[in-house]
Amino acid sequence: MAITSDATYRPQGQPPESLRALAGYLELSLDKGKCLVMMRHGADVCSVYVGDPSDEETQLTAHGTLATAVADEILEYTHPGTNQITVGDETYRFFRSFTHIDNVGAVVFAPA
Repeated sequence: MAITSDATYRPQGQPPESLRALAGYLELSLDKGKCLVMMRHGADVCSVYVGDPSDEETQLTAHGTLATAVADEILEYTHPGTNQITVGDETYRFFRSFTHIDNVGAVVFAPA
């Protein structure tokens, strides 16, 4: 059973740090034509990757880390399924899903 939602976030005023961080990583993933992947590897940090998590032959490319508080806030502002957020003058549409990579849970943000 697929879970979908049409979550739309359009901030009034300055968007939170978490959505500005997400927008920056979404820009990077769009430039590469790949997905954005967040994986929690410890209590304090989430690793951020760009790539195709379904392609087992090509490794994801690491692109930094986020504090777990920022990653948790990203998950609060987005939902499984279709999402749309506006940060500054840019609107981002993506599909958020969950998978396992090397036995670690991963949140995937795929361009929509």
